[in-house]
Amino acid sequence: MSVSTTRTASPAHAVLSSALPREYVHKSAHSEVLLTGWRPVAPDEYIVTAQWPRAHSFYSPDAGHHDPLLLAESVRQAIPLLSHVAYEVPFGHRQIWDTFSYSANPAALVVGSRPADITLHIRCSGIARRGRRLARLTMHVTATRDGEFLGTAEAGFTNQPESVYQRLRGGNGDLDEVTARVIPLPPPMTPRRVGRDRFHDVVLSPTSSTRRAQLRTDINHPILFDHPVDHAPGMLLLEAVRQAAYASAYPHRGVLTDLEMRFFRYAELNSPCWVETTPVPDRTTASGCHRLPVRVVARQNGEDIFTARATITAASSAPPRFGGS
Repeated sequence: MSVSTTRTASPAHAVLSSALPREYVHKSAHSEVLLTGWRPVAPDEYIVTAQWPRAHSFYSPDAGHHDPLLLAESVRQAIPLLSHVAYEVPFGHRQIWDTFSYSANPAALVVGSRPADITLHIRCSGIARRGRRLARLTMHVTATRDGEFLGTAEAGFTNQPESVYQRLRGGNGDLDEVTARVIPLPPPMTPRRVGRDRFHDVVLSPTSSTRRAQLRTDINHPILFDHPVDHAPGMLLLEAVRQAAYASAYPHRGVLTDLEMRFFRYAELNSPCWVETTPVPDRTTASGCHRLPVRVVARQNGEDIFTARATITAASSAPPRFGGS
């Protein structure tokens, strides 16, 4: 299986580029494809290129910085891309996250006068197969923007054919049945508290405790639910962690520069999922920035869905403090 990344040059030798076919990154909307090309550079080592828009309907700039979750989404798109084009995974197979992390350089996130050209240098390890089929893989990513260090990321996932996936999911794998049993959306938190401008983009609902929220799974959200799925998508869970971290640090704002997550179960759409935060003491860096880490755990039906550690980096004259209890 292959996808061409070669473009025809004009007489002036200009290099033409465009987004990759949406099928390779598991997107329905062409407009949501961030990746523009790929090439192998060594065994199990690849260069993947991406372009980030100066504005986005959901991953919008904040205080003059690109949304760092664009880095996470770029890596997420690289998972199915390389699975298909480099490891011969057939379409219809599911890539299931075990772990996901990133660390971003805020200086390289500043929005410029043109879209940001991103290069992902990806090294793959822990490659396991069942027969000829890819079963497991971990991607180690170093990202640059126009040659400047942007950050690192790591994603570990398993690959399952549809028959195995349906066996694992049981009754929860029937998309029509799951969609019919989605719980009603609870009221959203105030957007400003979670770093959002619109109620439509808030993925948490308040409870009686400021350190506990309910996950909002709006299956009609055009970005987080780009296509029908039978569980809460991974990028929705990353967004939930980000908003939980912002809510913990409110009214102070910053950039979610670091995120580490470990996934244990699917977040189902038919029962409440609770997102709980535990602040960690903040610290000031040598550059005067304040790092605000928080632990986040999601629980559903008494079981952990994921655990995470998120860090907001904020520059201010006085150290911000987490509020509420």
